[in-house]
Parts: sequence; structure tokens; C-alpha cells
Amino acid sequence: MTFSGVSYLAIVIAAIAAWLAGAAWYTAFGKTWMAALAMTPEKIEAAKRGPGAYLPFIYAFGAELVMAWTLAGLLAHLGPLSLRNGIISAAFCWLGFVMAAMVVNNSFAKRDWRLLWIDGGHWLVVLLLMGAIIGGIGA
Repeated sequence: MTFSGVSYLAIVIAAIAAWLAGAAWYTAFGKTWMAALAMTPEKIEAAKRGPGAYLPFIYAFGAELVMAWTLAGLLAHLGPLSLRNGIISAAFCWLGFVMAAMVVNNSFAKRDWRLLWIDGGHWLVVLLLMGAIIGGIGA
């Protein structure tokens, strides 16, 4: 089954890969990320025991499905699907939409700049993976 010339299977695979990449990314940078948020291990443990602690993981996967679907629609409208086109388009989306918005939000919120680089790096990896998968699998 396809959407705008792109496989729904590619979209689901891209979202799963993005979700797993996020788990690996925040495992690698978790301590720095927590410090930049002024979170302590005790606060994290308390949040894990709280109601709905699993919900952010579900929301993240849902958001990544939407992101993969949207990227697939953009790629299908921009030209022939290919690994190269997928990666390049994803990088442009990251720079022009994700990082631009994050710089504004983090600046006004006076957030630690480490958050920009950790979270922004995560979204770069996610979008590049999605672009590669969607572009590579194609229709």
C-alpha cells in the first residue's frame, strides 16, 4: 500500500528506527541531558514510578509516525525517491524547521545550550534515518 507514491511500510519502519535511535541517543547522552535540565536521578526515578510514566514513549512513537508520514509526503512531491534525495531533504528539513524552531524556543526559555545540541542532534539523526529509509525503500 502506498501514500503519494511512498510505501506505508517504509513509513512504519522509519518511525520504528527513529524511536530506537532516540532510545540509543538518550542512553548515550542521558547524564548530560539530565544535568542540562537540572534533573537528578532521584527526580527521574520518581517520575518513572508516577502515573502515566510510559506515555511519553507512546507520544514519541506517534510523533515519529507523523514525522515519517510528513517527510514521505514531502519527498514524494520533491522528485524521484532515492537514498540520496531522502537524506538531503531530511537534512534541509532538520536545519530549516527543527533547529530553527529549537533555537527560538530554547533562547526565549533561557535553556541550557547543551539541550539544543543534544535534542537537535537527536532530531538530526532521526530525520536522516527516516529520509534514508523512506528514500531507499521508495514506493
